[in-house]
Amino acid sequence: MKPSAPAKPAENETTENLLELEAKYCSWGDTVHYAKELTMFSRSEGTYLYDDKGTQYLDLQMWYSAVNFGYGNPRLNAALKQQMDTLPQLACQYLHKEKILLATKLARKVESVFGEKGRIHFNVGGASAIEDAWKVARIKTKKNLAFAFMGGYHGRTLGASAITSSYRYREKFGHFGDRANFIPYPYCFRCPYNMKRESCDMYCLKQFERLFETEYYGVVNKTGNAEFGAFFIEAVQGTGGYVVPPAQYFPGLKKILDQHGILLVDDEIQMGFYRTGKFFALENFGVKPDVIVFGKALTNGMNPISAIWAREDLISPAVFPPGTTHSTFSSNTLGTAVALETVNLMEEEDFETRVMQRGAYFLGRLKELAKKYPQMGDVDGLGLALRIEMCQRDGYTPNRELTDVIMNIGLSGTLTAGGGKMGLILDVGGYYKNVFTIAPSLYITEKEIDTAIELFEEALKRGIAETE
Repeated sequence: MKPSAPAKPAENETTENLLELEAKYCSWGDTVHYAKELTMFSRSEGTYLYDDKGTQYLDLQMWYSAVNFGYGNPRLNAALKQQMDTLPQLACQYLHKEKILLATKLARKVESVFGEKGRIHFNVGGASAIEDAWKVARIKTKKNLAFAFMGGYHGRTLGASAITSSYRYREKFGHFGDRANFIPYPYCFRCPYNMKRESCDMYCLKQFERLFETEYYGVVNKTGNAEFGAFFIEAVQGTGGYVVPPAQYFPGLKKILDQHGILLVDDEIQMGFYRTGKFFALENFGVKPDVIVFGKALTNGMNPISAIWAREDLISPAVFPPGTTHSTFSSNTLGTAVALETVNLMEEEDFETRVMQRGAYFLGRLKELAKKYPQMGDVDGLGLALRIEMCQRDGYTPNRELTDVIMNIGLSGTLTAGGGKMGLILDVGGYYKNVFTIAPSLYITEKEIDTAIELFEEALKRGIAETE
């Protein structure tokens, strides 16, 4: 049967008409309408997006770190196309080789990094994988309560929102489970205890440890048995503003958790796969997790696959038997094929060296810029996970207005510092929505970093002129 040609666009499919249809028929419940004016994109390549007028945008967020390896990566695209021509669909109750090889490579990688044997369980989105991690933890501990961090983000399904710190993700829906006990993250620039990093002696960690001293702090019983089964963490906070903790924090936390039989669940959905210079961000801190959750860049943003890794004793068939959890598209053939090629790519290239070198260069350029502008109150990062916290002229008071204006200037596609009309894609996060979370392609060049600095400075100058 000869395939039919794709339908030609109707004559009225102009940008204006499409935006009218979007306003009428698309839900506004996602994040599209955060922007002041909506931009229609039509093409992507490398580290750039292009709108329907052909304007080039340098992307510094790469789909929330889902496209670590660049838009339209030829090698990964070819893997997807090949799978489409061989085994494009298969019910997940049956086996195909890509699933097995992918799980094997991932499990072996975890074992080589952390020295623990375990298994891989696939799902589709990050929040769904968080739900699977919840199930693993509850089976093991028989406990419904968990710790999580203030500023943490783990998704917006009902279970994931219970351990995501912002109440607004739960406000409209009530509680279908137990809300986490939220613990202050070691956010040194805005320490919730008003301590100084150089002299605090890990005060925040000691405050957490104090919870286990007596049953009357609401965490343990008389014998020290904790009511909490797991602690869901991000080694570097993502939506919270790419906050990098002190090196000694997580080793100290893991020691406390182990003493009380509390599992450490490491959410690597945004920071995994070399975003911070390591395969997993937690590697930077020398700590072994009990469960790992990952997704996003595993398929470079194509045909999403997420997964959890758990220690053998937590996920062996004896404790996690067939049918314990399932999703129709969980180990779909297209996603596993791309993911397998992504892992092969990571094995063959030295991303650790590349990311640390480019990250150091980018961070250095940002710190130079911050010397000129006190509004760049805090500039920090790990690998190519970088942050710019925008403040008032005092260098500390959060400045959400300036942040929003800069973001929208970049999205307008009217910057000229790059040698012609260009745009700059910036993502906003942070506790006060005043942090630019910078996550460029891992293939970004020094020349592109220089262009990014020029574009950002122009947007910053225009933003300051507009708001001050």
